[in-house]
Amino acid sequence: MYNFVKSQAVKHILMKTRSLVSIDDLSTSEIMKILKLAAEFEKNPVQDILHGKVVATLFFEPSTRTRLSFESAVNKLGGKVIGFTDASSSSVSKGETLNDTVRTVNNYADMIVMRHPIEGSARYASEIATVPVINAGDGANQHPTQTLLDLYSILKTQGSLDHLNICMVGDLKYGRTVHSLLMAMSRWSTSFNFVAPEELRMPDEYKLYLDNLGLEYHETADLASVIDNADIIYMTRVQRERFSDPMEYEKVKNAYVLYDHMLSGTKPGMKILHPLPRVNEINPDVDANDKAYYFEQALNGVYTRQAIICTLLGLK
Repeated sequence: MYNFVKSQAVKHILMKTRSLVSIDDLSTSEIMKILKLAAEFEKNPVQDILHGKVVATLFFEPSTRTRLSFESAVNKLGGKVIGFTDASSSSVSKGETLNDTVRTVNNYADMIVMRHPIEGSARYASEIATVPVINAGDGANQHPTQTLLDLYSILKTQGSLDHLNICMVGDLKYGRTVHSLLMAMSRWSTSFNFVAPEELRMPDEYKLYLDNLGLEYHETADLASVIDNADIIYMTRVQRERFSDPMEYEKVKNAYVLYDHMLSGTKPGMKILHPLPRVNEINPDVDANDKAYYFEQALNGVYTRQAIICTLLGLK
């Protein structure tokens, strides 16, 4: 009995370490392994690796690309998906706690993919679950799988992740995608331009993070002054749902709009990324420009998430 309990405890600890809550849960070599695996899945996305596996998707916040690309990734690999797309359709609407939801779903699935509005919720879930937990976004905190697909998109289009200039535009205060991407790209010799209105500037904690690493960054409210130096322009939506005061949202919602004519002086190989959905921040006239890459970026999410799932389950 003692050996059984001990082995179960060891198994529990090992499985918990295989969750993905923050991009910092992965070493640089593990990131590169996932990106290499994503390239393999891009060549051959339909396989039977997940036959008999069940992935639970718990989305307490709305999602289109993240949820559907996870479901597509699982289905293409022969697995099954269970879960909910709205907290109101689950027992959360009856008052069930996150603890009880995770512990229950843990019994039904081999992996949990969760999006939740509260920062730290994914880390909490990973500490009580005995199956791997993937953070699909926890409030304004982290979105590591988006970061990995962003890295894959950057690597595909630039040929390298080193010595690039990344221009981040829009909601840098609440944008979890830019926070995760900053932390990831800081592993290479990256320089950053942060373009945002005063109300949505990059939080000090992330700038301090770059300071401690000795990496260069500049802050400005003028997109035109930095756009021509960028290798990647990372546009973001000003998120209405993060504002408690509607008037504050109205003041900044259209702070930056990218138009096709603004790209005339940019680098030939520059690409525009966006985690989507967009509202007004990229005018539709940009879509036909070869430098627009956001829809291909969304497709890359399927291959990257296939790689993440198989890595965390120890199948690749």
